[in-house]
Amino acid sequence: MSTPPTPTTDPTTDATTGAAARKRVLLHVGTPKTGTSYLQDVLFRNREVLRGHGILYPADRFDGHFLAALDLMRLTWGGLETQAVGAWDRLAEQVRAWPGTSIISHEILSTASPTQVDRALTSFGEGVEVHVIVSVRDLVRQVPAEWQENVKHRSLVSYAHFLEMIRDPARDTRIGSWFWGAQEIPDILDRWGAILPPEQVHLVTVPRPGAAPDELWRRFSHAFGLDGIDLDLTPERANPSLGVPETALLRLVNKRVTPVVDPPDYRPLVRELLAHQTLSRRTGSARLGLPPDTHEWVQELSRSWVAEVEKRGYDVVGDLADLVGAPSGTFVDPDTAPAEDLLPAALDAITALLVEGSRLREVEANLARELEETRHELVLARRSNAERAVQALEARPAGRRALGIYRRVRGRHY
Repeated sequence: MSTPPTPTTDPTTDATTGAAARKRVLLHVGTPKTGTSYLQDVLFRNREVLRGHGILYPADRFDGHFLAALDLMRLTWGGLETQAVGAWDRLAEQVRAWPGTSIISHEILSTASPTQVDRALTSFGEGVEVHVIVSVRDLVRQVPAEWQENVKHRSLVSYAHFLEMIRDPARDTRIGSWFWGAQEIPDILDRWGAILPPEQVHLVTVPRPGAAPDELWRRFSHAFGLDGIDLDLTPERANPSLGVPETALLRLVNKRVTPVVDPPDYRPLVRELLAHQTLSRRTGSARLGLPPDTHEWVQELSRSWVAEVEKRGYDVVGDLADLVGAPSGTFVDPDTAPAEDLLPAALDAITALLVEGSRLREVEANLARELEETRHELVLARRSNAERAVQALEARPAGRRALGIYRRVRGRHY
């Protein structure tokens, strides 16, 4: 394991030599479902603390690096791409202006093409030492997690069909192409590490199930040179997994709501309220795994990846053995989940929607009351202004004559 880039308290000076510090960019490019949401939450909430240690996390909103990645890769994403125009160039400009270490992190960068990688690396300017960090997890957990992510993004594809598409050697479907672009570790390293020395390419392996709860953060901290910095690690954001009946229910919901719920409404109502805030809290249901034949194929592929990475000499934070997943347990098929298994999750979902509906009705009532109060105050203000205008006119002879004419014409008396 190599020594990670070490920040200093002064971004312009190396603490050990007193010489000018090298500009560094720590570019974390994924992969998805490897603790990235938690990592990005910690980095975003501790931006000021990090700056005090010579580290820039250039973001003025939590999803700033996501928008920059969309811009870099010219991806469409349910309308969010309109907010992303120019985001990568703005981020790169901040990095160029910062004299010390900068951190960039988003998991969809794992799918970038060689041309997009070249644009990203050259955008930081000359004389910058770039380190690419790739966080990786065993395919035994990644395959079902990726299908769940598809479901949480409105997908109607069954689990069986999803497995067929990712096992198809042609990889010419949208799902197959995206999956391997985001998950095939040697290929991601080829694209992002092609022009970098091996010691500037770092793999952070996600610990196996049963590891200490803070082990993944300790690995991230070491890879990013954050050891010894007092950061607020209170979890606020995460991207939790769902159980088998919960995912099956969500796919059924997608079939009903896709024609009638627009993408901007789907994200807060279905993905956030139902999936993340409600269904993910049902931890007692069966976890999604792999069918036996798929499990064997995944294990064989993972071992070949480990052998390939070992030959390349990258810096590994963790253990490459973590990439060979655990033995397969009892497989519960989400495509054939019976209705009685879905009922408890459905009741929780209905309850959550009713609570949210009640909250929104209260918000609507408060807004209606505030609007009525505003209208009443406006009427009073207009009446008061009119009375003051009449008083001003009556104070002058010319004004009194004008009022007399107006009253005769209008047939009104004040």
